[in-house]
Amino acid sequence: MAGFFKKAFQDMKESAKAQHEVDKANFEAAKAEAKANFEENRGYNTFAKAKADAKKNWDDAHMTPAERAARMQEERDEQIAAAKARTAAANERYEAAKKK
Repeated sequence: MAGFFKKAFQDMKESAKAQHEVDKANFEAAKAEAKANFEENRGYNTFAKAKADAKKNWDDAHMTPAERAARMQEERDEQIAAAKARTAAANERYEAAKKK
């Protein structure tokens, strides 16, 4: 029984380390994107962008739960389609490399 708990806690520790690496990578990506957005918009009139973002947030906040669920499903479908396209492209590259 002691070995079971030891293995379970070791698995949790490894999982936490892996998730921490994912979180760090996501944080660095978000930080880099924010930095890029700032530089892209420096010196330009960003009032129109801020107004559009505020309208989007307002519209998002006032959606019904059914509308929100539908939009989230659409986004998931788009992400799945993009992932499948990337997979197909990678498989084509693999097959091309294999034929060489």
